Amino acid sequence: MCGRFTSTTPTSELADFFDAETDLLDDEANFNVTPTSDVRVVHEDANGQRRLDLMFWGLVPSWAESPAMGSRLINARSETVAVKPSFRSAFRRRRCLIPVDGFYEWVQVPERKKKQPVYISSRDGTPLAFAGIWEAWRSKDQSQDGDELRSCSIITGPPNDLIAPLHDRMPMILPRDQWSNWLDPAEDRVDDLLELLRPAPESWLQWWPVSIAVNTVRNRDASLIQPAEIVADGQAEGQGRLL
Repeated sequence: MCGRFTSTTPTSELADFFDAETDLLDDEANFNVTPTSDVRVVHEDANGQRRLDLMFWGLVPSWAESPAMGSRLINARSETVAVKPSFRSAFRRRRCLIPVDGFYEWVQVPERKKKQPVYISSRDGTPLAFAGIWEAWRSKDQSQDGDELRSCSIITGPPNDLIAPLHDRMPMILPRDQWSNWLDPAEDRVDDLLELLRPAPESWLQWWPVSIAVNTVRNRDASLIQPAEIVADGQAEGQGRLL
C-alpha cells in the first residue's frame, strides 16, 4: 500500500513538469503527507486541458452517503480497480496522476519490535507520477452545502525486486510517454489501461532508512528524509547501523 509520501516541488515547477494549467499557489513543502489530506493531482478537464488541482486523498464514490468512506479508500488495487464497485466508474472515466517527490514504507528489522521507516525516491530527483483515479461527490442532504468534493485514490500493484523486500505492494508509477493515454477520459479500453499498470523498473528508484520521527504525522520538515541509522531497542543514538 501507499500511506505516506512527500510533496515538496513548488507548484509552479510541478505544473511545468506535467505541462498542466493550475490556479494553485506555491505551498510549503510537506515531507509527510497523510491520508485524508488535500493533495495535488494532475487530471484532464472537460475541455481536454491538463490541470493541476487539489483533491482529497481518499476516494469518495459518487454514491457514498458521506465523505467518511474516503478514509478507507486511499489505495486501489490494480488487480480489481476495473471491477470493484467503489472504483470501476472512476477507472473508466476519471483517471489522474498524483505527483510525489518520494514515499515511505515500513520494514521489520531484527533490532526492534517497531518497524523501520524507509524513504523511496527517484534516482534522478524528478517527481514520480503515481497512477490514480478520482471522483466527484455531492451530498444528497439538501440542508448541507452543495459544493462538489473531488477525491482521489492511488493505484497499487505487485512490487518490483527493489521494493519487494520492503512491502508486498507498491504504487504504480507511470512514465511520461504514458501520461496522455492514462489521463484521456475517452480512452476506455480496459485491457489497454490495465496494461499500463506495471511495477516501475528498479533502475528508476532508490531507498534508504530514515528516522522514526516520520511516524508522527505532525512532523513534516526535511529532516524526515535524511538517511538514519537503525537504532535497536535500548540502544543509544550513534550506535546503530545502516540498513
